[in-house]
Amino acid sequence: MYYWDKSLEVGNQMIDEQHKQLIDALNSFLNARTGQKSNSELKKSLDFLNDYTIKHFYEEERLQKKYEYPDYENHKKLHEGLKKVVRELQTQLIMKGPSDALFDDVQIKVGDWLIAHIKSQDVKIGAHLKSKGVV
Repeated sequence: MYYWDKSLEVGNQMIDEQHKQLIDALNSFLNARTGQKSNSELKKSLDFLNDYTIKHFYEEERLQKKYEYPDYENHKKLHEGLKKVVRELQTQLIMKGPSDALFDDVQIKVGDWLIAHIKSQDVKIGAHLKSKGVV
């Protein structure tokens, strides 16, 4: 389980709200581990997480380009890496079905990555946007 707190705020309303939605989507999938969700429900949940990740990254990258974030290229590569991981996890779910390994991978490769990314990378974007007068 992941919880939103002040340490995850980057100071941009849109980015912070989308991060909250990503954490909710992630928790929704991870909570299914203990429930009796069907493969199709799990697929739908992971598909939503994938789609929302793509939407969020697109909008965040649009802001970076618009306000000339100096580390845009590197940041985009980090985003591309996570999108690839999520696609691989979707394939894993389709091919092998739900498993403890899948849930562990989602938690570590998506959840832990996202939290670390927000705290180490996205806060820099927030500071950059604030310096440009964008909140």
